[in-house]
Amino acid sequence: MILARVIGTVVATRKDERLLGRKLLIARLIDVEGRDEKGHLVAVDTVGAGVQETVLIVQGSSARMAFGCKECPIDAAIVGIVDTVEVSQ
Repeated sequence: MILARVIGTVVATRKDERLLGRKLLIARLIDVEGRDEKGHLVAVDTVGAGVQETVLIVQGSSARMAFGCKECPIDAAIVGIVDTVEVSQ
């Protein structure tokens, strides 16, 4: 799983028909303390996430296992909205 912050949306008027009606979000990778890391992902939203929310993202075959995505041509899916992150030292 990947920790990220949603920073925007993607609008694609032409796309694979299996993606019709699905929200595509741009997410910036973050570390456990919420600091930005290098890299961005475009992910299908399966949980109703919004801009500035911290989310959990899965990739590859795990993304296709997300709710309603079994037959979708995706490589990344948002599968959770994070409330808090706690790290023990």
